[in-house]
Amino acid sequence: MEIERWERSEEISDAERKVIQETWSRVYANCEDVGVSILIRFFVNFPSAKQYFSQFKHMEDPLEMERSLQLRKHARRVMGAINTVVENLNDSEKVSSVLALVGKAHALKHKVEPIYFKKLTGVMLEVIAEEYANDFTPEAHGAWTKMKTLIYTHVTAAYKEVGWAQ
Repeated sequence: MEIERWERSEEISDAERKVIQETWSRVYANCEDVGVSILIRFFVNFPSAKQYFSQFKHMEDPLEMERSLQLRKHARRVMGAINTVVENLNDSEKVSSVLALVGKAHALKHKVEPIYFKKLTGVMLEVIAEEYANDFTPEAHGAWTKMKTLIYTHVTAAYKEVGWAQ
C-alpha cells in the first residue's frame, strides 16, 4: 500500500484567486451536471472508489450513474463544498474549517483513504479544463493546480489530525 506523503499547498495569489473565482462562477452555473461528470469520470477511472458508496457501488454503466439520484445528490454536495471554499479564498480560516470538516467526516465516518482526494481533485481539474476549455488558459490551469493542492492538503491534514492510519 502506498504511503501517502502529507503535502503543503502553495499560497494562492490575489490574481490567481480572481481567476479561480471567475472560472468557478461559470462552472458553478452548471454545478449539478459538472459535478455528475466529475464523479462519473472519477468512478470510471478509479472503480475502487465506489466501495465507499453503498447506493451506487455496483453500478458499472456511466448512464446508470448519471441517472442515479444518490450520485446527483452527492455531486451537489461536493460542488457545494468546493463553492464554499472558492467563495472564501480570502478567508484562510474558513477554508481550513470547511475542508477540515470534510476531511474528518471522510476519515472517521466514511473511512475513505485520503489518496482518493488527490485522485478526485485531479479528475475535477481534467473535467473543468475540458468542459471550459475557452476559460482554461495556462494561467487558469496554474491557479487551479494550486487550488487542487490546497483542497487535498487541507483535507488530508484533517486525516493526520484525527490519527488516520492506513
